[in-house]
Formats: sequence, C-alpha cells, structure tokens
Amino acid sequence: MHVIMSGGIDPMSGEPVYRQLAAIIRSKIESGEYPPGAPLPSAKSMAQEYGISVGAVTRAVDVIRAERLARTVPGRGVWVLPRS
Repeated sequence: MHVIMSGGIDPMSGEPVYRQLAAIIRSKIESGEYPPGAPLPSAKSMAQEYGISVGAVTRAVDVIRAERLARTVPGRGVWVLPRS
C-alpha cells in the first residue's frame, strides 16, 4: 500500500523526504505563509507534522539556509530572511 504522509510527503517517492520538505518550506516562504522575520517551526514540530525524522527536517532546513531563504539564530531558532 502506497501512502502519502500528511503535508504531502511521499516516502515512496524517488525524491528524498528532506528534499520534499525543503520544497514545502520554500513554497510556504514564497507564499508568505512564513513571512520575512518569522521563525520556522521547530524541527521537532515539523517532524511530527510531516511524519518524518528530526534528521530529515534538519537536512531540509540546511537546504533552505543554503538557498539563503532563512538563517539560524543561535539559541533562538531558524528565521526567514527578507527577500532581496
């Protein structure tokens, strides 16, 4: 049985789950659901929401940071950067 997890994550897809989550986060940033200056949800809460591991969430956030869409503020979390 092929089941797509909540939030559109498909563990059976050829695309790694962390890349799928990175695409979801990117889309939410671009749509304004996560506006500039706002924190991203915690890795633990995203892992629970999407039914994936915290490690996969961390890798997804690494992708988003590499794309310069967000940055980590030590002790405070990951924050969406203003669009340039």
